[in-house]
Amino acid sequence: MALITQILNNAAAVAKGMGITFVEMLQPTVTEAYPEGPAVFEERFRGVHVLQRDENGLEKCVGCFLCAAACPSNCIYIEAAENTAEGRISGGERYASVYNIDYSRCIFCGYCVEACPTDAITHGHDFEIASYNTSTLVYRKEQMLTQLPTDFKPLIVEEQSSSNGH
Repeated sequence: MALITQILNNAAAVAKGMGITFVEMLQPTVTEAYPEGPAVFEERFRGVHVLQRDENGLEKCVGCFLCAAACPSNCIYIEAAENTAEGRISGGERYASVYNIDYSRCIFCGYCVEACPTDAITHGHDFEIASYNTSTLVYRKEQMLTQLPTDFKPLIVEEQSSSNGH
């Protein structure tokens, strides 16, 4: 008796699954008009990395190497340099003078984005990076850095004098 009940339960499960499949077969298909129309991305889409700037137009990356340390595929290469008063590149004491990502090794896991304390590296929506030459898959800092708008005017922060009028 238990065997017959088990067979009937299994047959009911198969019939239920086939019923769902049959209903889905009758639904109209949804086709996006890519590449003629714009590509639609989900918010969580992980595309080619973007290096961000702050509101003053300075690079957010402070050369801390946390993104490279978090990367499981070891595809991020960074060289840090010190900021000077004459040549300020980032808001911190250091900046990344060299920032390379090898996309032939990158697995788009997002660990570098999560590890960054200054939110300097994010995932963009660019996905067309196919190439016949792997040397073109090494993206440099200049390729990933966000461009300043043409009408950009940096915020001028007035330094307070240490004497405070005394």
